[in-house]
Amino acid sequence: MPKANKGGDFTGFKPYEPAKGEEYMNADQLKHFRNILLGWKQELMEEVDRTMHHMQEDAANYADPADRATQEEEFSLELRTRDRERKLIKKIDKTIDRIDEDDYGFCDSCGVEIGIRRLEARPTATLCIDCKTLAEIKEKQTGI
Repeated sequence: MPKANKGGDFTGFKPYEPAKGEEYMNADQLKHFRNILLGWKQELMEEVDRTMHHMQEDAANYADPADRATQEEEFSLELRTRDRERKLIKKIDKTIDRIDEDDYGFCDSCGVEIGIRRLEARPTATLCIDCKTLAEIKEKQTGI
């Protein structure tokens, strides 16, 4: 099973090799991306479980204020990371819904194919690279 690395990016899967003339987002491609997303979600869920066990097992009431502050800061950092991962799990679930609705792999802005390699790099992508680049430029210009 593919693994997510520490940054949350999904790695270790075998890239999809489309056959010549193969239709974009056919059943095999959709299955490929569903498996990537489900594996990624599973990794994130396991990380949540590890964090919960770690926090329960390592929670101690240190007498030394510096030790207590260090532990609280460590727990706070872990909780922020898990919150980002929780949001990512929601995004993965929405992406799986898009696969189920036959609405996966096409740009939300212009409707063109996002592309297999881009989706393998960012399985939750909803914009093609051109629209994403344009959105980022606009974001930098407006500061929003």
